[in-house]
Amino acid sequence: MNTNYKSRKGLTRFLSVSVVTTFVFGVLFAAIFNITLEYTNTEEFCLSCHEMKDNVYREYQTTVHYANRSGVRAVCADCHVPKEFLPKMVRKIQASSEVWHKILGSIDTPEKFEGKRAQLAQNEWRRMKANDSRECRNCHDPFSFDYSAQGYRSVNQHDEGLAKGQTCIDCHKGIAHKLPRIDQGLNHADPPGIAREVFRPPVPVQKMAAVEEDVPEEEDFPNEEEESAE
Repeated sequence: MNTNYKSRKGLTRFLSVSVVTTFVFGVLFAAIFNITLEYTNTEEFCLSCHEMKDNVYREYQTTVHYANRSGVRAVCADCHVPKEFLPKMVRKIQASSEVWHKILGSIDTPEKFEGKRAQLAQNEWRRMKANDSRECRNCHDPFSFDYSAQGYRSVNQHDEGLAKGQTCIDCHKGIAHKLPRIDQGLNHADPPGIAREVFRPPVPVQKMAAVEEDVPEEEDFPNEEEESAE
């Protein structure tokens, strides 16, 4: 009887210690994981690679995302890393290939970087197009625009783009980094650049048709005489 009691008591104590130990280690692991993950989103971490510090960071320092009248700065992770946990983890896994290219020295000189600029830019444009410019929208909400504070051209472009179902990156390329060479079709002696339709993709026909269907015909608008008669 005493032996069974002691055995059960020992098992209970073992299970209790195991649960508490697992919980403590779980909390510690989660804390260390989160701290490490957040550190990889800091500007300090990004600039630890000279490829970033000597190339894109210098370009970024001349833009409104680095210094502006409101003093709000968008750092690397604000534009290139999602804030939501699952998309963030997917992006981190994708970015692991950058470590491999760091080892290979794929862009360790300005010349190599310029040679890859077009490819790198298009990779990021495709990513942002696919997620509806999610990182842009973390700060810029088109439905919160104060159109009275925008210029006439900006109002028209934003209104037209939203109506066509376009997203930020369709028009706002090169706002934080130098654009790669774009093929303007003007001088065939120049090295080939990115095709114009890649830089400014055309709106799909189905979206244009949808926009045109939403525009009321002229007869749908009541004229002043009809309004006064009513």
